Amino acid sequence: MSRSGIAILGDGGWGTTLALLLHKKKFSLTLWSAFKDYSRYLDRARVNKKFLPGIKIPRGISITDDLQAAVSGKDLIVLAVPAQYIRSVLKRIKPGDHLRDASFLSVSKGIEVGTLRRVSQIVHEELGNVRLAVLSGPTIAHEVALGIPTTAVIAAADPCLRRHLQGVFMAERFRVYTNEDVVGVELGGSLKNVIAIACGISDGLKFGTNAKAAILSRGLVEISRLGHAMGAKVSTFYGISGLGDLVTTCISPYSRNRFVGEQVGRGKALKEVQLHMQMVAEGIPTTKSAYSLSLKYKVDMPITREVYQVLYKNKPPLKAVKDLMTREGKEE
Repeated sequence: MSRSGIAILGDGGWGTTLALLLHKKKFSLTLWSAFKDYSRYLDRARVNKKFLPGIKIPRGISITDDLQAAVSGKDLIVLAVPAQYIRSVLKRIKPGDHLRDASFLSVSKGIEVGTLRRVSQIVHEELGNVRLAVLSGPTIAHEVALGIPTTAVIAAADPCLRRHLQGVFMAERFRVYTNEDVVGVELGGSLKNVIAIACGISDGLKFGTNAKAAILSRGLVEISRLGHAMGAKVSTFYGISGLGDLVTTCISPYSRNRFVGEQVGRGKALKEVQLHMQMVAEGIPTTKSAYSLSLKYKVDMPITREVYQVLYKNKPPLKAVKDLMTREGKEE
């Protein structure tokens, strides 16, 4: 079978946005939705009202709920499914000739609860030694869809693969860098969501810019500590997928994770907040994974610990703030 085209698995805001970006570059595209009814709606209405409202989806983008049809014969398969569901989707992809020459690109940000696996690790566990890269960075989907200048980074162990994918995704308003540090790029994109929840809690408590600056700077220290312990390069966390993504997620009005924290800071229960959200806030399960990783690697992560206590142990946010601020003094 001759191979052609790109499959994007996941009809969320980011998956849809990447489909739009690649369609403008004249690639043949299939967008896969996990839900038959919503797939049919998208195909008919050509607007993703749940996840990317107001942005038209061109007829040239094929939309389906048939997973095997979506991936069959494709050159590139983009994984835009929330991290906690990646494994279940991959288990449905039957290995065979239709995947033999395909490359995979993960654009999901999260760490699997329980296994503490990064998405790239999940892919290799389920599909074997496939060609794989990850894309991350400060990429609010709505802004990218509107053509607002954005940067991202693609990481892969294979330099040829990361350069090839850089060329696939580079556009006039979407600049892509490359990096060999897969671990660092994945952890930066995942752990920043925990810090974004902390910043949201600060916003909900009506604290000011001093508090947010403290959370951002000390949060970056926590991310770097854990990343270093897990084999990442510390310098990666001061780049696009680290500091860049952290700043965006902590201040953007579109940030789902910051929004979750803000609602919790205002006194709402986590379950109540989730009940009224259409989109998945990856930082909620990642907080549990990050806290477990801090214990596993014996890394001090006080902000992460307090976010975990607030979300999962019903600790009052103001008590968490007090405990953070009154810890024993130390050098920076």
